[in-house]
Amino acid sequence: MKNKALKYIIILATISIAGVFLIQFAFVRYSYRLSENQFTESASVALKEVAWQIMLATGTTGSFDSITPVEIINDNTYLVNVGVTIDKELLKPNLDEQLKRHVLYYDYEYSIYDPTEQQMEEGTLVMPNGNEQVSNYDFPVNEEYTNYFAIHFPDRSAYFSSRLSIWYFLTGLLVIVVFFFGYTLSVIIRQRQLSEVQKNFINNLTHELKTPISSIALSAQVINDEKIVSEPKRLLEYARIIQDQNNRLSKNVEKVLNLASLEKSRIHLNKEEMALCDFVKETAQLFKQSNKGQELIIHFKLNGLNPTIKADKFHVSNLLSNILENAVKYCEKEPEILIELKKDKNLWLLNFSDNGIGIPKEYRKKIFKKFYRVPTGNVHNVKGFGLGLDYVYKIVKAHNWKIKVDENKQGGSTFTISIPV
Repeated sequence: MKNKALKYIIILATISIAGVFLIQFAFVRYSYRLSENQFTESASVALKEVAWQIMLATGTTGSFDSITPVEIINDNTYLVNVGVTIDKELLKPNLDEQLKRHVLYYDYEYSIYDPTEQQMEEGTLVMPNGNEQVSNYDFPVNEEYTNYFAIHFPDRSAYFSSRLSIWYFLTGLLVIVVFFFGYTLSVIIRQRQLSEVQKNFINNLTHELKTPISSIALSAQVINDEKIVSEPKRLLEYARIIQDQNNRLSKNVEKVLNLASLEKSRIHLNKEEMALCDFVKETAQLFKQSNKGQELIIHFKLNGLNPTIKADKFHVSNLLSNILENAVKYCEKEPEILIELKKDKNLWLLNFSDNGIGIPKEYRKKIFKKFYRVPTGNVHNVKGFGLGLDYVYKIVKAHNWKIKVDENKQGGSTFTISIPV
């Protein structure tokens, strides 16, 4: 799948998901408003019935058409004008009956206006189970009415939940579907990236194995010539080529086998106490004796420190060698590296500052991933599989240390290993 095609798929998928969510939100909002209207209508009809029953009991139904029985103050509060003196003992049973009749089984608070005191009487909170208690709600007053009562519904969420439950379910289902869709898309992207990385790895591996094999085959062909015996220097030279290329081939195979062993099982560390600076110097000296190490100029700035730490000598030695080897491989001039040790609060900071080609900022977090190599276009002048820094990261993590890479102000890169004191 090409980059542009994948980009268009992501854009279209995002637009589609956003559109579905907008439609879902519009439906939920419409349903909520419809439920509000239904609640208001049901409450208004129930309260009109209550007003009618009170007026019927007092024989004043003739004035029912001349008054506005129910005034909606807000979605939760209503004033009911009955025009006659209200008996609480008559009001309460009628409220319960009419509200239940219109399926409004919810808490409500009510209070009767006292025209003598010109204020609302103490309110009462009535619960669906029949329990009552004093209400703290501040009921509104209407100066135009003389005999009326007020009713307030403190919590209508249960009403909306019962009517919007299907929409809540569908919204939750949509969220789950979108989550799995996003997860599937991320898996496709990761698989595509992994496929690209593996393809590059196979290309590098093929090249790295093909070169020494070709050199060994060519040298073996020359040695098979009987006349080569008469030229001992030439014979020795081709024997040396076979040995060098065989060593190169063995190292490449060993890298791949080490990777496989690290992937199969957890790294088991054989930790020993060691003087950090002495060990770093010793490892650097051993590296200097190798073919690549002979090119590297190593400077030390240890600030008189030599802390004792517990670590696996074998893995730490390989870790240091990988960093030193990269300083040689990724340098276009005479390679140099400064190894510096500092203490920062509760950390030992071991810095490796080289004068190489450097690593662009956008790639610094990716270089520790398996098989990853910084893109260089069509130029592949540095051989490798992208396994060295992956190994470094795994060993650092196994020791509960941390590693990061920054730009070296003098040019190149600075790798910093943070070791707890």
